[in-house]
Amino acid sequence: MQTALPTFPPLLATLLRKLPAWPHGVIGSLGLNLAQRAQVLPDLQCLEGRSFAIEIRDLGVLIPCRFEQGRFRPILSRAEPDVRFSAELADYWALIQREEDPDTLFFHRRLVIEGDTELGLTVKNLLDAMELPNLRAALWQLLKRPLG
Repeated sequence: MQTALPTFPPLLATLLRKLPAWPHGVIGSLGLNLAQRAQVLPDLQCLEGRSFAIEIRDLGVLIPCRFEQGRFRPILSRAEPDVRFSAELADYWALIQREEDPDTLFFHRRLVIEGDTELGLTVKNLLDAMELPNLRAALWQLLKRPLG
């Protein structure tokens, strides 16, 4: 059963499309680092020194990041990433909720991987093998941990 995704306000989507990519990269990196700190993400050492972008097609948003020294960092330049993932917001949401798996989305062309496809498929397979905990419980555990 697919969880209904709230509709995104068109005015906000238009505003997000007009912003440069770096604010999305800053927010995306922060979110990925929080997920990593909550131990939701698998070991991503295969990304060390590599850049990637997550494109949310229906919002016109590109989230460019780099994985360096075990942390996600935003890309502030217009450099082309090593690999780019592209899907609709509802498809990413379905992945997070484990209602769809990356293979299904990939083979139905709802998840597109461009650039270094070998790296992209490696990351896709890591995500597919990932056991996501209850996201509320993971967030609660993260909030209980001291900073630093």
